[in-house]
Amino acid sequence: MYQKNRNVFKHFDFMLIDILVTQLAFALAYYLRQWDFTLYSKSTYQNLLVILVAAAFLNTFFMENYKSVMKRGFLKELVSVVEYVLVDALLMMGWLFFIKESDLFSRSVLVYFVLISIVVIYPIRNIWKVYIRKRNNRIGGGQMRYLVVTHSSIAEEVVSDFVTHQYEPTEVVGVVTLDDGLEVGSTAGGVEVVAKYEDTVSYIQVNWVDAVFIKLPAGQKVSENLLNRCATMGVTTCQCIVTDTKRSVVQSIDKIAGNVVLVESMNMVPFRRLFAKRVMDILGGLVGVAITAILVLFVGPVIYFTDPGPIFFSQDRVGKNGRIFRIYKFRSMYRDAEKRKKELMDKNTMTGLMFKMDDDPRILGSGKDGKKHGVGWFIRKTSIDEFPQFWNVLKGEMSLVGTRPPTVDEWEQYKLHHRARLAMKPGITGLWQTSGRSEITDFEDVIKLDLEYINNWSVAGDIRLILKTVGEVFNPKGAK
Repeated sequence: MYQKNRNVFKHFDFMLIDILVTQLAFALAYYLRQWDFTLYSKSTYQNLLVILVAAAFLNTFFMENYKSVMKRGFLKELVSVVEYVLVDALLMMGWLFFIKESDLFSRSVLVYFVLISIVVIYPIRNIWKVYIRKRNNRIGGGQMRYLVVTHSSIAEEVVSDFVTHQYEPTEVVGVVTLDDGLEVGSTAGGVEVVAKYEDTVSYIQVNWVDAVFIKLPAGQKVSENLLNRCATMGVTTCQCIVTDTKRSVVQSIDKIAGNVVLVESMNMVPFRRLFAKRVMDILGGLVGVAITAILVLFVGPVIYFTDPGPIFFSQDRVGKNGRIFRIYKFRSMYRDAEKRKKELMDKNTMTGLMFKMDDDPRILGSGKDGKKHGVGWFIRKTSIDEFPQFWNVLKGEMSLVGTRPPTVDEWEQYKLHHRARLAMKPGITGLWQTSGRSEITDFEDVIKLDLEYINNWSVAGDIRLILKTVGEVFNPKGAK
């Protein structure tokens, strides 16, 4: 996965408008309940006004509520507004619960706030988008006018895609084909073919063209002479670097070590989203380490007296892109568990490069046949054994949510497509753990879930998986 740096203030205008609207909506909600504006003199409500500003930054930079805002239709915009307001409401309720002042806050004010905010923000956002488009027309002197240079075999598709995916004020003023497949005066996608390829410069020189959009089949390219002469005339050229690929990747242009490069990656995320993930990891890691310290007092002696030895289990695991690190767990197995693993391989219930078995005799207190549910079984069923990994999270070797880190011997047997599951930092929990856990017996199914997680990763998705994991801990189904 590739970290893409983008302009974090791109939608600052939308954020500012929403902050102002939510502040006014909160004041109006209070007025409808109390019939006065004394909220500004009450510390509880003053704090909530500040929380609304914090929520705006959370929505903007971490939840990415304004992503593709100019491209969204009316229905998608409504969904986005509802999500925005619900984040505001949840953050306010969380704050009141944390400072133990929920009894000083009127519930009806919260209901009024949510309804008013949705009703007001939705039309204002749409009006602002209309204004932006009109402003761009005024500032830019009208629509951005493109001349499309392509091949006759794909001309219809190029023009259609170009128009469909453009949300800024643009216009395709003409088409030029590299070959003679379309005659001058004919049309492609409803746009006229305005010149032969060798006459492209002459056409640009005497017509209103802001930029030349170039898209050709693989293996074909325009002449350097055309590019140089466009540059001489001050006309922008936009070339499609890759026109088609069978690889399931996201593509982007970046600059590395002074070189302009085409970047291909499974997923690309801006820095602010990775920063939000790391903040979540640090906060969760601190809480987890504190809980681990308490658990040591109770779990430690039980492990030791069941099987004298270290209460923690540590092992080399493989992290992001092959990095080796030391993972920590509460020991739920006998000390010779790794040695006995080879003897039990014929009882492996997993198909592929993972080991799981029913009635594992290596688990503490399981008995010779592994059927007894002793202390080790309890530690694993309740996921208590996972808590020391919060130390790995704090160190930055793991994340709260990710893919499970394989052992070194498993890693060394990976095929090419298996390696992709470690394109992200491994996590304590993930999509696999919340999708049936040990009920999934085929390693290839684990790979599919891991890749699904990586390709669709988001901060909101991580939060959902964390909440779902909490529920799984209290539901032993599928855990082994």
